Amino acid sequence: MLTSLVDWFSAPAQWSSTTGIPARLLQHLGYTALAVLVGAVIAIPVGAVIGHTGRGRLVVVGAANGLRALPELGVLVLFVLLIGLGLTPVVLALTLLAIPPLLAGTYAGVSGVDRAAVDAARGMGMTERQILLRVEIPNALPLMVAGLRTAVLQVVATATIAAFVSLGGLGRYIVDGQAQRDFTQMAGGAILVALLAIVLEVTLQGLQRAVTPGRRAVRQSVPKETAS
Repeated sequence: MLTSLVDWFSAPAQWSSTTGIPARLLQHLGYTALAVLVGAVIAIPVGAVIGHTGRGRLVVVGAANGLRALPELGVLVLFVLLIGLGLTPVVLALTLLAIPPLLAGTYAGVSGVDRAAVDAARGMGMTERQILLRVEIPNALPLMVAGLRTAVLQVVATATIAAFVSLGGLGRYIVDGQAQRDFTQMAGGAILVALLAIVLEVTLQGLQRAVTPGRRAVRQSVPKETAS
């Protein structure tokens, strides 16, 4: 199997054709980015408002738990039956997977901001909108990025289902390999998905560290070396 995988990855057709690894990788990233973007547009404003006002907390818990319990392949088949084949049902199914961690991360981050800082902002005459945008969201960024990390990893791993409805992405190798009983192709596709998830995880971990206030403060407090 190891030799077959080396031969599979080193085949020129895997890197140059329109159905090669670079093309499939871009398709997979496209599905992931689109679903996470749509999920963020929905979940972040809702989570921020609920975290700021404290109203609707049960909505966050209920929505997060309910959407996480949905079987993604079953949801995809349902959307295909209702809408038809194409990109839309795939994006909708993946968006439902992205919303819970984005919603929970935003709500937890905003609601967990130090109340003393919020009260001080109100005392300075800031409006509720200004408090949310200038005080709470900047301080909530670490948890918001943590929610983004979870959403991206879950979506990138599940985006393989796009191949079940005749779309592309890295899942194509897994589905086609299963149909052809080509286990090398299946293993290659699984390895590519895992590697992509690891790269995205490391990248988003770095982003989370960069937006963590304590780490920023430590970096800013360290004096730069002066030339002797």
